[in-house]
Amino acid sequence: MDPLFLAVAFILGFSFRQVGLPPMIGFLAAGFALNAAGQQSSSLLKEVADLGVILLLFSIGLKLKLKSLMKPEIWATTSLHMALTIAALGSLLFALTTTGLTLFAKLDLPAAALIAFGLSFSSTVFAIKALEDKTELNTLHGRTAIGILVMQDIIAVLFITFTTGALPSPWALALFALPLLRPLLFIMLDRSGHGELIPLFGLFAAIVIGAELFELVGLKADLGALLLGVLLSSHPRANEISKSLLNFKDILLIGFFLEIGLTGVLTVETMITALALSLLLPLKTGLFFFLLTRFRLRARSSLLTALSLSTYSEFGLIVGALGVANGWLPTEWLTISAIALAISFVFLSPINLYGHTLYARMSDKLMKWESQTRHPDDLPINTGNARIAVLGMGRVGAGAYDTMRSIYGEIVLGLESDPEKINIHCDKGRNVILGDATDCDFWTRVQSGNICMVMLTLPELRANLDVIQRLRESDYQGSIAAVARFPDEVEQLKDAGVDMAVDSFTEAGVGFADHVQQRFDDQLKADSI
Repeated sequence: MDPLFLAVAFILGFSFRQVGLPPMIGFLAAGFALNAAGQQSSSLLKEVADLGVILLLFSIGLKLKLKSLMKPEIWATTSLHMALTIAALGSLLFALTTTGLTLFAKLDLPAAALIAFGLSFSSTVFAIKALEDKTELNTLHGRTAIGILVMQDIIAVLFITFTTGALPSPWALALFALPLLRPLLFIMLDRSGHGELIPLFGLFAAIVIGAELFELVGLKADLGALLLGVLLSSHPRANEISKSLLNFKDILLIGFFLEIGLTGVLTVETMITALALSLLLPLKTGLFFFLLTRFRLRARSSLLTALSLSTYSEFGLIVGALGVANGWLPTEWLTISAIALAISFVFLSPINLYGHTLYARMSDKLMKWESQTRHPDDLPINTGNARIAVLGMGRVGAGAYDTMRSIYGEIVLGLESDPEKINIHCDKGRNVILGDATDCDFWTRVQSGNICMVMLTLPELRANLDVIQRLRESDYQGSIAAVARFPDEVEQLKDAGVDMAVDSFTEAGVGFADHVQQRFDDQLKADSI
């Protein structure tokens, strides 16, 4: 990648980070700034962007459970939202052809429907990155958003296949035999150790077996990466692969955001049209919210899912490119799609960042839209006779739970937002139930007021700070203890009101020393005999 591109991307990404906004907005701004300075995209940048998206979808696959796509809130919401968007927005765009505006004058009804179709999709890159940054991929709204995004990706593949006129190779049928490779891939993964071979194995699976193999038989590379991730998702070390690829993926995705900003030429007319399309974003959010509440999700889950899906999609650029190439759309609409996509990222990034706060302020109005019955994953939480609650049952949380239970017995309860982890913990005899601690309705859903000690072991500082704020805003009168990943986070947690905050690495060292001391004392006693 050009050193100039890297420098501008870092400076603007860093600047936006300092004012509390996601760096991805800075990367988008960098693309537009470079475009305005006369810089152009390159084949290398496009390859970097494509690799970033491939690794992103591979990571999604590693965490995806296909049975989740069969839920009505996934496939029905996707289908209904897309159909209603095409009908309503397509009709609106076609009606604007009578105004005499230059950009709309050449549109016929199929062209208007095609534009609406492209705008009905949500950005996979944006949604996953936003959920990942907030550690909400495994929450109910995170899982729902991912499921809808995958359904949209499947529709995208079908659209590209039929509109390009290039049917997959007959060899594509051989891909149905891919599950037969799973035992071999599992053996290779088991024997790769925990070092540099793990990320290399991930790159091999995502790019070589997934993306390249699917392209060879005429299918979308992104789909191949996604399905390879799904193929490996049942392996116990799938999460280790995902973590090992995290830095690769984040760096490569910078190319994706730069590529968007470098696409097309900004003119007054295209900017105004793109801004007008951006004014429709609240309607897109509202439609997702309405549909999800009809499928019994709570207002909070529906809103956070809808916000994750509210942006326009990079697929709109693909639709625009296909439309222009086939003579269905004027060239200007490709630029308009790129600008509208970038604007939606800029608008929705801060809103997503403070989605929980937004819901807290609007909860009374939004709860009126809830259905009378509740989704199984959104039912009230029963904590029984528990007095101590461990929020977040990762490795640190599980260790804290086991220690407290060995001392205080059955009054310890674990809460986790990932259903798969709950099954694992329950199989090990731990009392762990489903609950999203960052939910501002969390404590109103808890059916027992016996809890007097909350131990926060969530992996992200922002998530822990959100929980602390929710606790202080509720009637909770007990103590709060929290774990930080870095020493500087300890002070932030104390300032937020926790009774005790510790650095996990320091505590790990202390715990290790305690075990060694006990073993050493035993050895000294044995030697003295």
